[in-house]
Amino acid sequence: MIKIIGALLVLFAGTMIGFYQAGQFAARPRQIRQLAHGLQRLETEISYGFTPLPEALVRSAGASAEPIAGLLHRAAGQLGERPDDPFRESWELAVTEHWPYTAMRDNERNILIRLGSVLGISDREDQIKHLRLALLQLKSEEDAAREDQAKYEKMSKSLGLLSAALIVILMM
Repeated sequence: MIKIIGALLVLFAGTMIGFYQAGQFAARPRQIRQLAHGLQRLETEISYGFTPLPEALVRSAGASAEPIAGLLHRAAGQLGERPDDPFRESWELAVTEHWPYTAMRDNERNILIRLGSVLGISDREDQIKHLRLALLQLKSEEDAAREDQAKYEKMSKSLGLLSAALIVILMM
């Protein structure tokens, strides 16, 4: 009886691990799209609203979903806490602190860090150019993430279940 309960628990755990990994593959393109939307909102605030960067970040965060909203709020908060530090440092710190809460990978993080190194130090037109470049790069990453999702989402679910089944067979 205990072996059966143990086997069921192992099967359940393996299946949940597979579903979690599949969920990560599904969440990545969605979060990249949300990030692109947040950056488009930031571009709009900078170009048409002539909004200062901290306020533009807060407004963009308000129009974004989590975890992107948290990232933008954190960047704005860092600017408020450390007004003498350059924006680049506040942005990098916010990205680094908030990155574990996302399903995105290092490519997207590098795009954001490069973007943060030019925001706030140049004129409005230059910032808009850099935001548009980041949006183009994120679009290509989103396409790659969709391909990964199509390839690996179903496989992750199956692999989790089959790995757990193998462990159960070896235990018996």
